[in-house]
Amino acid sequence: MNNLLLQPTSLGAIEIKNRIVMAPMTRSRAGAGDAPTALHAEYYAQRASAGLIITEGTQPSPNGQGYARTPGIHSEAQIAGWTSVVDAVHAAGGTMVMQLMHCGRVASRYNKDESAETVAPSAIQAKGEMYTDAKGMVDFDVPRALETHEIAGVIDEYRQATANAYDAGFAGAELHCTSGYLPAQFLSTGTNQRDDHYGGSVENRLRFVVETLEAMGAVNGMNRIGMRICPGNPFNDLSDEDPEETFAVLLKAVNKLGLAYLHVIRMPKGPVDNIALAREHFDGPLILNDSYDFAEANEAIASGTAAAISFARYFIGNPDLVERFASGTELAAFDLKTLYTPGPAGYTDYPRAGASGG
Repeated sequence: MNNLLLQPTSLGAIEIKNRIVMAPMTRSRAGAGDAPTALHAEYYAQRASAGLIITEGTQPSPNGQGYARTPGIHSEAQIAGWTSVVDAVHAAGGTMVMQLMHCGRVASRYNKDESAETVAPSAIQAKGEMYTDAKGMVDFDVPRALETHEIAGVIDEYRQATANAYDAGFAGAELHCTSGYLPAQFLSTGTNQRDDHYGGSVENRLRFVVETLEAMGAVNGMNRIGMRICPGNPFNDLSDEDPEETFAVLLKAVNKLGLAYLHVIRMPKGPVDNIALAREHFDGPLILNDSYDFAEANEAIASGTAAAISFARYFIGNPDLVERFASGTELAAFDLKTLYTPGPAGYTDYPRAGASGG
């Protein structure tokens, strides 16, 4: 089979040198003030042979933080930290976009600045617990429901975060619209019980997502903006009465915007055929994700189903994943215990093939 994954393509206005995308992965290594550090620069630069790197989920505002030690893009220190990361990746020949992740109700006050609060479409606490450095495992916060007049301000936080990302040198931005976070909370009937024009009908529930994408696209073109979805994903206590209808209507609306790409997580055992749904209602490039191996990824490219494939777990233990795919070299495993621990262990210390310990 031809190595179609190794061929260049474009995602809207974003040119990529191959179709192997590094998927966004929370790694919980942010430094003081939730700013990226030299460790982040090393980690991402090690993986710059990817056609595109999508950052870990990054909060657009203090209220947007959910997890411990996740980075933001709303302070000068954070922008400076990300600038150093992008500079390192560019020096290594790579391209990056920033994923913006507002966690909404999936949060704990112990992980946030003291002045920040937990907000959501409705004041419905998520079932489950979250890790905090201060208190260990704690229940999710009970969120405060956003007032109608506040929603425009939250959308503007995404716009400003997108502008900050461009200032740091990123080629574009991706809206995280799955995994139970704020955009998905607005979309879903189980988390959105509003009675204003952001709740009720599916057309109202998708309004926040569309307006946020429009605000992000207004900064430097919609053809540099992507969106990540996984219809039917129950992660973080998310539920919707009819996820297939919700996302069909959403994608029809989003399709008119001219996004750079749609990033789709497949769920073979889920309630919706996510890839088929996306292909039916979205005309632009698709990045597909979740448990593809090299052969299946090539097949998805060859069939025209996908423009690119994103890999998460493979990139953790294989900073040289592209080179290993190209040469047929065996892939290395990674250590589950160090996924979210501070420091370089299990982050920047995975060797390249042929190196000591590789």
